[in-house]
Amino acid sequence: MKKIILPLSMLSLTALLVAMQYDKDQIIETFHFKPQNSGGAGTGKTGAPGEQNCTGCHSGTAQDGSNENNLTILDDGSTPVTTYIPGAQYTVNLAMNSNPVKKGFQATALSSTNVMAGGFTAQAGNTSINGTTRKYANHTSASNTNTSAPIWSWTWTAPATNVGDVTFYVASNKTNNNGNDNGDVIYLSQHTLSAQSSSSLQEQNTSKISIRFNSELNQVIADFSSLNVSKMSFNLMDLSGKSIFSSTLGFSQIGVNQQSIKLPSGLNSGVYMATLFIGNTPLSAKVYIP
Repeated sequence: MKKIILPLSMLSLTALLVAMQYDKDQIIETFHFKPQNSGGAGTGKTGAPGEQNCTGCHSGTAQDGSNENNLTILDDGSTPVTTYIPGAQYTVNLAMNSNPVKKGFQATALSSTNVMAGGFTAQAGNTSINGTTRKYANHTSASNTNTSAPIWSWTWTAPATNVGDVTFYVASNKTNNNGNDNGDVIYLSQHTLSAQSSSSLQEQNTSKISIRFNSELNQVIADFSSLNVSKMSFNLMDLSGKSIFSSTLGFSQIGVNQQSIKLPSGLNSGVYMATLFIGNTPLSAKVYIP
């Protein structure tokens, strides 16, 4: 006896397609992956003006982080400061007071007009920097636990000119490490530094400096006296206050010093302001480059 195979009716075919779609939706729901940023978040998550914060990817409400985010700005890597010197470099340390097992952060620094104030330089393995107009310091996949990095550190180069108060905006994540976006706590905080006054800077300039340009060697030569041994750096600005060239130097000696700084080729002829930082004490003089 021959078997007769009947074609599917339209009703049966519709039922089959619905069942297939149901199964597809179940699969999609089952394998939906939550966003994770173990190596640092995308830009704009600090809670600064015009930005989101980490709750965009981690469920929950952002909390006041003034007692959780411990951010310290260090002069010459050792002394905490509450004011900055234009063009000087500082070490920024960030710790979470609760020291969670798994954690993360993002930070930026803005002027009162909400533009990037200065620049950031990462510490290899501990922090990373991303962003274009605004720069952001972030944790890395190697520094997101309390054992690998009890403190995050990076370098902040202050703006070349006095831009008034600078505010660091910080978002930190106290995570429960469950692999999902729930159960984490986000802490937001702000930390403000003022620019040092002109009179304060003049009081620090206990030494005088003489700066001249050697055209044959394309070098700036600085003669000065120092009262201590301190790390030195150099910054060259045009008369509008724009930084043209900067360099990290060695250490000063107690007494009379002479320091030669090689300049990049192709600088425009004109008068520049040359500043030698001894620690974070600036010694400045005008120099003519032909």
